[in-house]
Amino acid sequence: MSAQIISAQNQPDVYKLMVSMRLLLGLYAIIPVCLLLAFFDTWFWQDFLKTNLPSSPSHFLLFQILFGTPHIIASAVILVTNNEYLSFYKHKLLFMTTAIAIVFGIGSLFIPYRVFYLAVAAWTVFHVLKQQHGICRGVCRLPAWAFYLLLWLSVAAGFFIYVGIFLKNSLDVQQVEWLKEFAGGLCIVLLCSAVFCQRYVASVFGKCFLWANILLVLTSFYLYLHQYYFLAILVPRLVHDTTAYIFYVTHDYNKHHLRPKNAIYRCAAYFNLPIFIVLPLISFVLAFVLQAYGDSVVNMISNFFFGTDIRKAVTLGLLGYLGLMHYYTEAFTWKNDSPYRQFIAFTK
Repeated sequence: MSAQIISAQNQPDVYKLMVSMRLLLGLYAIIPVCLLLAFFDTWFWQDFLKTNLPSSPSHFLLFQILFGTPHIIASAVILVTNNEYLSFYKHKLLFMTTAIAIVFGIGSLFIPYRVFYLAVAAWTVFHVLKQQHGICRGVCRLPAWAFYLLLWLSVAAGFFIYVGIFLKNSLDVQQVEWLKEFAGGLCIVLLCSAVFCQRYVASVFGKCFLWANILLVLTSFYLYLHQYYFLAILVPRLVHDTTAYIFYVTHDYNKHHLRPKNAIYRCAAYFNLPIFIVLPLISFVLAFVLQAYGDSVVNMISNFFFGTDIRKAVTLGLLGYLGLMHYYTEAFTWKNDSPYRQFIAFTK
C-alpha cells in the first residue's frame, strides 16, 4: 500500500470516508506501550510478563483470531465478493495458485521443510514492512534509493528477529547469538541510515512517520533481545493488521454506502447492519471458526468417507494458501492503477 495525500476539498462523491494519516501514525503508540510494559515488568513485576507470556503469539488461539488470520480473510473476502475484481485479476490469481501448488506440492518432495519455512518467513516480514514503508513513502517523499535502503535494512533486520523468535527452540546457542549479532548490526546501520535520510523529508509530520517505522523495527529488536518475544511480534503485527483494516473498511464504505454492490452488503443493508462492522465481523467470525474447528470438521468428514485424517488441512492448508495469496495480491491490489483505489483517498 502506498499513500498519496488528497485534501478533503473537491473530492468526488464516492469519497465519503478517507484514510486519515494521523490515525495511521497514531497506531504506532503501541511502541511506547509495549516498552513501558517491558520496563515495568523488569522494575516492579519481577519478570512476571516475561515468564508467563508465550514465546510466540501463535501459541494463543485468541491471538491468531485477533491478529494475522482475520485481516488475511478480510482481504480475500473483498477480492472474491466483487466480480469486477476477480475478472480484473483472474490471470494473476490463476498463475499464483498454480505456482503455490507446484512449489509446495511437488517442491515439498525434495525441498527441506526448513527452506520453505525461511522463505515464507522472509515473505511475511517483507509484506508487513513493505506496507508500512509504502504508506510512509507517500508522506515522506523520499528519493527512491533512500526508500529502498530503509526498507531492505528493515526487512533484513526483521527477518533475523523473526527467525530468532520462531525458531529459537530449534537453534543452538551459537546460532542464537549469531542471529542477535546480525539483527543488532543491521539495526545500527538502519538507525544511522535513517539519521542521514531524514534530511530529504521536508515536513515534521513526514519525519515522525519515518521514525515511527524505524522504531517499529528497533523496538522489536529490543524486546526480542530481552526475551519479550510476544511483545516483539505484537508491535508490528498490531500496526500492520489495524492499518489494513482501516483501508479495507474505508474501501467497502465508499464502494457500498450509496448502493450495495454485492450480496454481502445487500444482506447487511436488509438487516440494517452498519457498513463499518460488516467486513470485520465476517472476517473475525470466519477466523474463529476455521482456527478452532476447521481441522476437526475436515478430519471428521475424511474419517467418515476415507477412514483417515488429513492433518491441519484448514489451519495449514487453507489458511496457508490464503496467507500466501494475501502476500501476493496485496502487492498490486492497492496500487494507484488498481480498481480498488477508486474507492480510497487520504487526508492528513
